[in-house]
Amino acid sequence: MPRRRSFNGNQNGCPTKDAVVHLISPVNTTTRGILLRRRKLSDTSLIVSWCTNSLGIIHTVARGARRPRSPFRGQLDLFFEAELSIAKSRKSNLHTLREVVVANAFAGIRTDHRRTQAASYFVELIEVCTEIEHHEPEIFHLLERAFGYLDQYDPDQRAILHFETELARITGVQGAKSNAAMALAHLFGKLPSSRLALLKSLASDKDGS
Repeated sequence: MPRRRSFNGNQNGCPTKDAVVHLISPVNTTTRGILLRRRKLSDTSLIVSWCTNSLGIIHTVARGARRPRSPFRGQLDLFFEAELSIAKSRKSNLHTLREVVVANAFAGIRTDHRRTQAASYFVELIEVCTEIEHHEPEIFHLLERAFGYLDQYDPDQRAILHFETELARITGVQGAKSNAAMALAHLFGKLPSSRLALLKSLASDKDGS
């Protein structure tokens, strides 16, 4: 029986050194990102949010993504990790998504509702604790490792608490060793409402095992 691995290391064997933003032109940039959420902008386009390794959390417009023959078709599912080409806006924090090349679909996350539930909570918690376009590559790498773990294993309460503790450390929360979640809530004003349901679900699974 294989030993469980924690998500302290990159599951894909990729180096965790901060990636450099490659400047294609004064406004065009490439980076690596994990898709956090997407929502409809128009009948043909989407707004897609990413946690990136070099730009922080960013919002992008995927123009034409809802069209049947869009080059974005099949490239913009939740939790996908991809190489991105972005035309940065000079006037707002809504940028244009030019190209997406999926690097890791983390398909295992979608095989079990508990994995999906945990991944969604991690995304919500990062959104609560991170300002838009605040460059913090450690948060990207934490999410990448967590998704690599969920891609292979079902979550448990220990995994959730580990993620919270690591996020508290990265964000510099004081007093997080005893209760990272409460320390995060105190600093940022709240925790995602999905946390309680997730922990109850995992506790129920443990009791039934």
